Amino acid sequence: MSRPEVSQQQPGRASGVWFGVDVGSVRVGVARSDPRGVLAVPVATLRRDPRLGADLDELSALLTEHEAVGVVIGLPRTLAGRAGPAVREARLYGQALAARIAPRPVVYVDERLTTVLAQRNLNSSGVRGRAKRSVVDQAAAVEILQSFLDGSTQQHPE
Repeated sequence: MSRPEVSQQQPGRASGVWFGVDVGSVRVGVARSDPRGVLAVPVATLRRDPRLGADLDELSALLTEHEAVGVVIGLPRTLAGRAGPAVREARLYGQALAARIAPRPVVYVDERLTTVLAQRNLNSSGVRGRAKRSVVDQAAAVEILQSFLDGSTQQHPE
């Protein structure tokens, strides 16, 4: 893999396809950007597999398939900005993913309320019930990634 260029949008951010990940206890929402790193689109919802890591393998394969330059993982902080057990799980997931995809970076961003926003957007689009459940994680991943691409989220070090 060649060394990625630096984007003009955010100093230090590699240009190319970025992936956004919404880590849940049951499912993992996945989104990706266009090659210019401007627009986030949904990709998949993966079933979490903490025991064998099949979801991490699937995600790694998607990153390779789309020649991704990096991954953004949302940290579900509390409204007060505190890190709870869900943040710990997201960081552990990110560390396990980073070991599989090095040297591509894994970046963590604040994702407060992205699932709520995703649910509202799906509701306003008329998506309800079982159909909503199957795409809400992808929609949250889109929100996480799009806010990163737009430069409107606070990044957190590993």
